[in-house]
Amino acid sequence: MLVCHCNVITAKEIENTIIQMLDEDCWQLIVPTKVYHAMKKRGRCCGCFPNVVETIIRVTEEYHLRREHNDSEFIVYIDRVRALREQFGSKWNEGRQKGHRAA
Repeated sequence: MLVCHCNVITAKEIENTIIQMLDEDCWQLIVPTKVYHAMKKRGRCCGCFPNVVETIIRVTEEYHLRREHNDSEFIVYIDRVRALREQFGSKWNEGRQKGHRAA
């Protein structure tokens, strides 16, 4: 699925980049600009950033669930991030109507 139309980036490319970053340091803070920098791209209209944030959360959660460790603190942290996303995310949508965003 195409996530970024400006740079022609697929969801699989973003997921693979996130996994590579987590392999380097599994507790680093990953944000869309960091993902794009790792891919040697840059956000243009940044309309895809809400979708990238959701992908980062999903892939990071799956990554940590696959690990051998029982990271219950991580799950609590991800739930807090999701709550903040729901609380503040709809206000900062780059002026797009909710029907025009996948996130």
